[in-house]
Amino acid sequence: MRRTKFHCRSWRRDTTTPSRKTSPASASPAASTRRYIRFLVAQEYGRYFGMNTCIFRGGCLTGPSHSGVELHGFLSYLVKVALTGGKYSVFGYKGKQVRDNIHSHDVVRAIEEFAANPRPGEVYNLGGGRRNSVSMLEAIAKIAELTGKKLNWTYVDEPRKGDHICYISDLRKFQSHYPEWNITRDLDTIFREIIAAQQAEGSVAGH
Repeated sequence: MRRTKFHCRSWRRDTTTPSRKTSPASASPAASTRRYIRFLVAQEYGRYFGMNTCIFRGGCLTGPSHSGVELHGFLSYLVKVALTGGKYSVFGYKGKQVRDNIHSHDVVRAIEEFAANPRPGEVYNLGGGRRNSVSMLEAIAKIAELTGKKLNWTYVDEPRKGDHICYISDLRKFQSHYPEWNITRDLDTIFREIIAAQQAEGSVAGH
């Protein structure tokens, strides 16, 4: 499936300063501003007092234990709706908005790498990168392929406020500081683990 005519590139915002722009994890400007203040405090304490602080700016963090809801954790929630026969709403951009997804295992490994060799006042992007990126339409098709269940979805023309057409994390800075770290769980693995976990949960709940 061709994704989109939209230009989609890796998120290259300067990682020397935390971004105040609304992240894909939250479409709320107020929440984004509060997060920005916390990030600045952590970074400034690290720089001025030599404290080993780290800010990870996450893309879509997910995995088999993720309990997604309609506006957050879209892969997990998409699977839930497909398996339970619910109805899903796609908000704007013709369903061609793209997100990168990183497995919780790789998030924990990144934290372990930093903890083993910390640095003061660092800011890193942390997401699945281009290889683990997927559009809403691609995700819907993939879930149908893996579960045999066609998702019941409707299209809402207006996108969420503060939403991005495309968000792909640029991981080069973290990988240059911690070359032993890499993405180990690809997108297919993430899909299969989420589906298996929710099917198992549904099976247990049905008894």
